Amino acid sequence: MTNNAVDSDVPERMADSVASNTDTAASDADSAAPTADSTADSAASATDDSATTPTPIGVKLGSARTVFVYSDEDGDPETVQTRSCLAVPEDSDQFYYGEDAEAKYPDQTTYVLDAGVPGDAERAELTEQFLTELCAAHDLPADSAVVFAIPAVDDECGLANFNTMVDASDIGDAVTRGFPESLCGSIPAVGDGLSAIDQIFAAINLGATTLEASGYRHGDRLAPFSTAAATGNDVDQAIVDAIADETDGRVELARTTAREYKETYADFDSFEPFTDVFDHPEEGEQEFTVERGLMDPLDAYLDDVVDELTTGFFSRLATQHMRSYQLSVTRPLVVTGGMACIPGLADELASRLSDELDRDVTAVTPDHPEVAAAEGAYRLAERLATTH
Repeated sequence: MTNNAVDSDVPERMADSVASNTDTAASDADSAAPTADSTADSAASATDDSATTPTPIGVKLGSARTVFVYSDEDGDPETVQTRSCLAVPEDSDQFYYGEDAEAKYPDQTTYVLDAGVPGDAERAELTEQFLTELCAAHDLPADSAVVFAIPAVDDECGLANFNTMVDASDIGDAVTRGFPESLCGSIPAVGDGLSAIDQIFAAINLGATTLEASGYRHGDRLAPFSTAAATGNDVDQAIVDAIADETDGRVELARTTAREYKETYADFDSFEPFTDVFDHPEEGEQEFTVERGLMDPLDAYLDDVVDELTTGFFSRLATQHMRSYQLSVTRPLVVTGGMACIPGLADELASRLSDELDRDVTAVTPDHPEVAAAEGAYRLAERLATTH
């Protein structure tokens, strides 16, 4: 297998090394900063020479959900989503992943990336097996150009484990790269093709394990910021606690149930209370109504996000890159990540930031935030497939 690690010399105009997370500017503008015109030219070239062009694959290995986007036999993008979990039944050498694992072996299912990256050798091995099973299930070819959307995490061991896992994977023989998740998620939000690489904007990634922010100036990453102080996982636990309080302790949800409530019912535009049932050990099936237990934690979460962005990210961007800061706040703030799926959340975030920054902040999100990082990674992979 050749060139199948997330390289440490990836041009910073479009990506950091997964292992080093350095911010060195790139000099290879041709391969690292494609324009819309060059992407179109490359696509035409790929059509003429499809037999030798590697299959582009974009990958987002998320703490809760993994997404692949790859080219099918007709060259059209195909999207696959599944839960980031793996079950290894006792006394069996067979593996089950995703929703199949949750349904068949819920007590033996491990969420392999619940910290964002595999934090130890055991998690790295499980994540490698998860990736292997997923690639095999969809016949993803070894002759492929693969881009991974990488979260901004302060975990050198986890990032090293990620590198090792990628190096051992069965895809990406042609070329493999890792790019910041905030950039990958922004690409489909900003425009067609890779037009985001030619623009100046600020991107916020509202993830399950991290809050990530960065400025982008023609592909250069500016003032990267990440924190675990406001995350989707924290919201899930806060919902568990709030619903317990709202029901006087009668209902104790699992965090996975709280996440399902968040994904199904949360709405900053028009939330309506909802009713569910639970089994009481003595009284049998009981009904309960959620009125404030869902949106109150989300409201507090947005307050925390605004505080982290204003005191951490925007102040850093203004100090280090004043001109880019001034330009970025006049343009829509790109909001990505799983939390951006909640209706009205991005606009409410923009409204609160407007008050804090004393500027008129607007927000834009991808059409499908849950798959945007993989989609953006796929567009980058299309480019790399023709230029590697």
